[in-house]
Amino acid sequence: MTDPIRIHNHPAIQKTASHPTAKTAAQGQGFAQALEQKTREQEIRFSNHAQKRLQSRDISLSDEGLARLAQAVEKVEKRGGKESLVLMDDLAFIVNVRQRLVVTALDARERGEGVFTQIDSVVLAD
Repeated sequence: MTDPIRIHNHPAIQKTASHPTAKTAAQGQGFAQALEQKTREQEIRFSNHAQKRLQSRDISLSDEGLARLAQAVEKVEKRGGKESLVLMDDLAFIVNVRQRLVVTALDARERGEGVFTQIDSVVLAD
């Protein structure tokens, strides 16, 4: 185990080393793609069902509301939530946390009996 480490001149190593700008560009593109994917992953999406509920119940979310919803989903994700009820003002959202997908949306008038099933967490949006 005391033998020195030897580096052999392999054609693939020399080719990569002779084009440092190509390597840097590839790394930069990989980073940009990873950043874009992470940004997309953090976006909140709405299922078709949720979109119909928002329209039929005349619920609209401002950019601030969407940001609050996204922050609430991030909080519950850190705690291991999978299917969560997000309460924000007089609105309630059932969210698939892993997919960052709003499954349905309710307001105070349309909450029915106020019983929510098949969720594992509740988070209050700040």
